[in-house]
Amino acid sequence: MLNLAPRAPTVARQQRQYQTFIMLACFAGSAANKSMVPPDKNTFERVFPLRQGARLIIKQGDITTEDVDAIVNAANERMLGGGGVDGAIHRAAGGELVRACAAVPEVSRGVRCPTGEARITPGFKLKARHVIHTVGPIYEEPKYSAPLLASAYRSSLKLALEHKLQSISFPGISTGVFGYPFDEAAEVGRVH
Repeated sequence: MLNLAPRAPTVARQQRQYQTFIMLACFAGSAANKSMVPPDKNTFERVFPLRQGARLIIKQGDITTEDVDAIVNAANERMLGGGGVDGAIHRAAGGELVRACAAVPEVSRGVRCPTGEARITPGFKLKARHVIHTVGPIYEEPKYSAPLLASAYRSSLKLALEHKLQSISFPGISTGVFGYPFDEAAEVGRVH
């Protein structure tokens, strides 16, 4: 259970506790921006107004159940599923997602999506219409890892804009088995 007193949790603290935080960007006029359900007392949700009626919502939840235009998958370079959020998204979307990912051309042997880049597929059995697969870095020194993580966020947003998507949910990219410290990853995601 989340204790909100005496101070509100930071994004990084929330991410550490649940490892399931979602950053949901809702652009003005999107259905997700208009139909957010208030959280119950056992969940965490913070809303940050952005320019032109858009909002950034940070909340606890299961990204596989988000009713948005796209969810972002913290994938590996092969894009064929794995552990953590990657495995959860593949299981929820069904076998069609694995087949769609396998159809993405390799840019080098075994690599369909290089670190810092993103690819898009349909959402299949998910509520989300699309899955944007991005590969964050395996954590090393911040000076090497931060630019790659920022690129993963930017590449995902670029694909969303190219496909005219209005709402997108991000998990904590690289914070699972890739070992990116939660505080540092949250800061990179916030800034970029």
